[in-house]
Amino acid sequence: MLRASDPLTTDVVGWAWHERGCPRTAQPRQRGRIALWTCGLGAVLGAVALLAGFLIFVSVLARHERTPSDRVDGIVALTGGAQRIGDAIDLLAGGYGRRLLITGVNERTSRDEIARLNPTQRALIACCVDLDYRARNTIGNAIETRRWMRAHRFSTVAVVTSNYHMPRTLIELDHALQESDRVLPHPVVTEAFDADRWWRSPPAARLVASEYVKFLASWVRTRFETDPERSRAAVLIGRGKPVKIPVKMVAEPLAARDVD
Repeated sequence: MLRASDPLTTDVVGWAWHERGCPRTAQPRQRGRIALWTCGLGAVLGAVALLAGFLIFVSVLARHERTPSDRVDGIVALTGGAQRIGDAIDLLAGGYGRRLLITGVNERTSRDEIARLNPTQRALIACCVDLDYRARNTIGNAIETRRWMRAHRFSTVAVVTSNYHMPRTLIELDHALQESDRVLPHPVVTEAFDADRWWRSPPAARLVASEYVKFLASWVRTRFETDPERSRAAVLIGRGKPVKIPVKMVAEPLAARDVD
């Protein structure tokens, strides 16, 4: 007579199979829980890191405009924000640079229009201001700044742009220029954007958050690129801009007449 404790009986009934099967079914579940917990922890740490980086980004934005402490060869103003061109012209009039490049100018904006908005500096604008219509975005601004500096043999330049835009601008200029070139930032501070109370204004919050994301994207992109003029990512960024001609590059290639 067979007994329940007999090995053969337990195999037939299935007890032995059931007992040996429990550890095998538990291990995948345990590994799944560990993987899920690890992913969750990684997501939390990533979010904390992004938030910490964002707060640092906001904290370093200029709160007040400062008179430049040194003179430079040239001055570059990036279009796109209030007061940028006016501040750059004031720096030029104050003798802080020999020439001014306004980069990213709209095709419909002429030198006469800029002179009309700055009537006291007409003579200065006529002799010492260059207009760039090629650049489509900040990457193009950096490319055109490099071309302009090489054409005039400048090694130092003051860059004029909004305070929230300055960190990304410096990344692009550092990527485009040589190590021997020196960039002096001149951030423009306006009442429209309060860096200390951005969280009280939804438009200001969206602006600084968008700029932070673009800053991170620029930082990552410039780690892998050798030359911004050959940037495929820059071409994709430039597409969709409201310009009259098709956008094939963030900065149009130089024509033969543009080369000294």
